[in-house]
Amino acid sequence: MPQLNPNPWFAILVFSWIIFLTIIPTKILNHTSPNEPIPMNEEKHKTEPWDWPW
Repeated sequence: MPQLNPNPWFAILVFSWIIFLTIIPTKILNHTSPNEPIPMNEEKHKTEPWDWPW
């Protein structure tokens, strides 16, 4: 029963995790988002109390 032989399957598992943890994140992180965040003005908004109608 070749399924019980752990040698090829363990190697496949290790190499696939190496690919997932090294190559794929670097490819994903190289992409930049089209809308970069812009710092807003630090002015505080003027708030007014609101009278409830009841």
